[in-house]
Amino acid sequence: MAGLQELRFPEEKPLLRGQDAAELENSDTFLLAADTDWKEHDIETPYGLLHVVIRGSPKGNRPAILTYHDVGLNHKLCFNTFFNFEDMQEITKHFVVCHVDAPGQQVGASQFPQGYQFPSMEQLAAMLPSVVQHFGFKYVIGIGVGAGAYVLAKFALIFPDLVEGLVLMNIDPNGKGWIDWAATKLSGLTSTLPDTVLSHLFSQEELVNNTELVQSYRQQIGNVVNQANLQLFWNMYNSRRDLDINRPGTVPNAKTLRCPVMLVVGDNAPAEDGVVECNSKLDPTTTTFLKMADSGGLPQVTQPGKLTEAFKYFLQGMGYIAYLKDRRLSGGAVPSASMTRLARSRTASLTSASSVDGSRPQACTHSESSEGLGQVNHTMEVSC
Repeated sequence: MAGLQELRFPEEKPLLRGQDAAELENSDTFLLAADTDWKEHDIETPYGLLHVVIRGSPKGNRPAILTYHDVGLNHKLCFNTFFNFEDMQEITKHFVVCHVDAPGQQVGASQFPQGYQFPSMEQLAAMLPSVVQHFGFKYVIGIGVGAGAYVLAKFALIFPDLVEGLVLMNIDPNGKGWIDWAATKLSGLTSTLPDTVLSHLFSQEELVNNTELVQSYRQQIGNVVNQANLQLFWNMYNSRRDLDINRPGTVPNAKTLRCPVMLVVGDNAPAEDGVVECNSKLDPTTTTFLKMADSGGLPQVTQPGKLTEAFKYFLQGMGYIAYLKDRRLSGGAVPSASMTRLARSRTASLTSASSVDGSRPQACTHSESSEGLGQVNHTMEVSC
């Protein structure tokens, strides 16, 4: 990739090897064999080893894009469709990309020994500074889904200076009450683990109507992710505490995410209520809420084009990537037809184009609200 040099570490090893390579070739959800510029690393953290896959190397003060997947998935099942999308690669060529797998969830992971204590959600967040330090990142832009979104939000609360921005899909800031806990326990007694996880990932309408996608994920969750390890992650996610955030000014000494945040949820997603509540607890001047039409529980899989475009303008709002060439238009680097529609109701920010060359921009956001309304939430409902 132009402008990016590979990192060289003693533990680096090819992503494709042995039986894993055959598995990857048999599924278009996984990385293609040609993606040899990705490198695997096992990183020591205070709470055990963390499996990470990285492409590129840090350059100047430009942040890394760091992802964290949902429960039941790993970085391949969760993000490959999105990051292999052609327009998304126009964005990622400007950044080092780092995918984090939760402990024991990666392809080919060994089963944890009997009695192993899976890290809590807070401990999962506390593992991430070791990744940042290992690769020499100054700060990151996080992209998380579900459980991964919760982990990244927790990470940003504990280590705010390491996080430049967050894209949080399907985040639920609330811990489970005893009724929800009992329902989860009952579901675990009457359903297989993959089916239980599927009800977390997909809405009931999707489970009934989008059978091809659901069946594909059922097979891959059952065959690719170690089931004992998955059960531990699932149990820990369901025992999480409320995310300690409140909108500034609503309670004394309110804690909130200090960086720009884009919340994303499909209009037919089981996590919709949780994302709406999370939106109500964040600073409206730095938060964009994207409700994606014609999308369910995995918008990064079913609507990668829409999500890519929204992510592009999110980055531009922070001063990165002043413009991107739209491949569909012969005129070169001009806005796409839907840019105005997306930009009209989101946080706006303009900085020098030189920010893409390494100088960290200061997030300069302002609300495009009507006169006299003061601070408003920035909400996008994308139906294109």
